[in-house]
Amino acid sequence: MGNFVAKIRRALPDRPRLAITRPHAKGEMRGARQESRLSMSQVAGAFLRGFLVILLVLVPALLLPGISQDVSQGVTLVALIAGIVVVVEYTARHPGLIEFRDAKPYNRGRFLLLFTIILALTVMQRQYMVSEHAAPAAAYLFIGSIFDFSFSPVRLLTASLPPGLSEAHLFNVHLVASMAFLVALMGMLGFLVTVWLNFWPNRASVLNVWVNLPNFDPTKGIDVVHRLEREGQFYILLGIILPFSLPVLLHVSNLLVQPLTLETPLSLVWGVGLWAFVPISLVMRGVAMYRVAQLIRAQRRRIAEAEAAVPMPAQSVYS
Repeated sequence: MGNFVAKIRRALPDRPRLAITRPHAKGEMRGARQESRLSMSQVAGAFLRGFLVILLVLVPALLLPGISQDVSQGVTLVALIAGIVVVVEYTARHPGLIEFRDAKPYNRGRFLLLFTIILALTVMQRQYMVSEHAAPAAAYLFIGSIFDFSFSPVRLLTASLPPGLSEAHLFNVHLVASMAFLVALMGMLGFLVTVWLNFWPNRASVLNVWVNLPNFDPTKGIDVVHRLEREGQFYILLGIILPFSLPVLLHVSNLLVQPLTLETPLSLVWGVGLWAFVPISLVMRGVAMYRVAQLIRAQRRRIAEAEAAVPMPAQSVYS
């Protein structure tokens, strides 16, 4: 009987220990599940972005007629490389090359803008190739007339092409460039309105400068706010100058290398599309950096006001 009671007493202290460890184990399991769920959602989002980038690169080659097998293989290789780079960037824990990775919908808006430009130019060029002898649609003629004035970026791009090209090809380049430039301007205006209405960055999220600007060193040079404002102004100015300077550089390069005629449909779509998208993207990047500088300045002002509102402790004559 004594041995039986002793065994019961030895077993009693173990019960609270089990009651304490069970909730802790459940909390650890719940945290692990949440972390795995977040990582799985991040991986799924990265693969979705990679697939959309591959689709963007393949769309012109899939829709345009007369694409050779060698060109299709090269485009497929470029699409796979671009998709792999995007997947690696968005699955990494630390930022790498892609900026504003966690400041949605900045990158989504830029991707949607580029996709819209490439898709619009591809459909326009496909209609031109299928109905070669038909007159262009009235909407295309109206869009082409918008930028048909002296020293317009579209006029400069058409004038920078080498001599000897047909009038029909020059007219086609003018219509395609007008469409691309109009879509790019509309996308830029939409982003400017979003920033002006304080819809970007999202008010409910915290903007991490290091994650969204991985190539920007905040400890280098002058104050970080002044550097962001200066670089923002530089990119805005560069984006405004590029549409007028790129045709001039293209005309100068024709004297050194093989001239770029944009006669093949694929080169026309991608050449004109990037010509319209890159300057607008630089303007959007400059506006985004200037907006980040304003957020940092406002945060500093709030911290200074909060510190000034705290009363100072009473000081004696000896302090």
